[in-house]
Amino acid sequence: MAISLSSGVRQSLQSLQSTASAAQLAQSRLATGKRVSSAIDNPVNFFTAQNLNGRADAFGGLLDGMSNTIQTIKAASNGLDGITKLVKSMQSTVKQALSDAATNKPSKTGSLAMATAAEVTATGKDMQSIALGKALGGNATADAATSSSAGDLGIDTSTNSSIGLSIVSGNTTYTASFSATSTLRDVVNEINKSGLANASVDSSGKLSIAGSGSSTLQVGIGSGADDAAAKTDAAAGTLNAKIGLAVADATTGVTASGNSSVRTGLVQQFSDLRTQLDGLAKDAGFNGINLLSGDKLSVVFNEKTGGSQSKMDIQGQKISSDNLSIMDASSGTASGKYDFQNDTDLKAADAALTNALSTLNSISSSLGANLSVVQTRQDFSKALIDTLKAGADNLVNADTNEEGANLLALQTRQSLAQTALSLSAQADQSVLKLF
Repeated sequence: MAISLSSGVRQSLQSLQSTASAAQLAQSRLATGKRVSSAIDNPVNFFTAQNLNGRADAFGGLLDGMSNTIQTIKAASNGLDGITKLVKSMQSTVKQALSDAATNKPSKTGSLAMATAAEVTATGKDMQSIALGKALGGNATADAATSSSAGDLGIDTSTNSSIGLSIVSGNTTYTASFSATSTLRDVVNEINKSGLANASVDSSGKLSIAGSGSSTLQVGIGSGADDAAAKTDAAAGTLNAKIGLAVADATTGVTASGNSSVRTGLVQQFSDLRTQLDGLAKDAGFNGINLLSGDKLSVVFNEKTGGSQSKMDIQGQKISSDNLSIMDASSGTASGKYDFQNDTDLKAADAALTNALSTLNSISSSLGANLSVVQTRQDFSKALIDTLKAGADNLVNADTNEEGANLLALQTRQSLAQTALSLSAQADQSVLKLF
């Protein structure tokens, strides 16, 4: 049976139902924080926000890869710092060896006394002064010093007017030329000037020569029609006998004898540092990737694929003592090793270590640039994620202040609607009083 309601009651009831429905919607928005909870509420906003959140999630996943890349680069950078310190320690070891006054420098004292007791009596000078003051050239026979003449060493300059000097130490050659009137003192001064050897005349009038380093020392005297020819003849040492040296002293050379105990002790120190360098490079990896072992690292920066994908490939370099051209050390001649008893080898080791430091600095700079790029993209991705999520929230999130105010107003309206409904019902009841 249908029940008929008066127009006043029906209108009050409809108002109450509408208010209750609006209040329920406001309560739902306050509870969920969403004004668009499904595609039914607002299809455009719902699906747009879904796409924005999906892209934000994709970038969130890429952040893990960027973070791992940063840690991998930092691990390699820390490894380079450690290797650089080891190389500097190796360089200090080499410099310590070079600064040692090695006992194995080649030295030779001439067999000829270039002054005699008779000359001492005649001149009133000591043998050292007499020998140093003698001229190099003259007749083929040496002339003794007298009270009026300094004498000469007997190098025949009647045909070959130029006298040459040749000094070879390791890979370095020094030459000079003299005239017939030049003295033995001039020769001694020129040898000392070369930097390859030190020369002096002792109290017995004999010439002594010692190498500045430990490399084989070749010293020769010769003569020729001109300076060039004299220097060539000096390299063969044809006139070495005139100063008490043998021809072999210019060709085969004078070799060092004995080893420096200090340098011998530094050999093991250098080798240990070299071993630690190789070990440190192998341990500079992160999560299975070691940029100092030549591994390649790829990092993706966006959510796209194919040609639209943004990524960066970081190619590592294999770092080892061999790749840095740092050979091992030995206390003697050995293939592929630095002879710590030889100054030339020590200088070569120092040069190799200097080049190694330059290489390490270059690699470190490259890693630093890559790290800066990845960190910049990481910061950008974090900011973009915040932007995407904020944009999505603006499309679907409810304004809790507004919804709270709406609910309060609806509750007030609901109370008024209930009162109006009650009044309408009372008006209908007043009709019954007529019967």
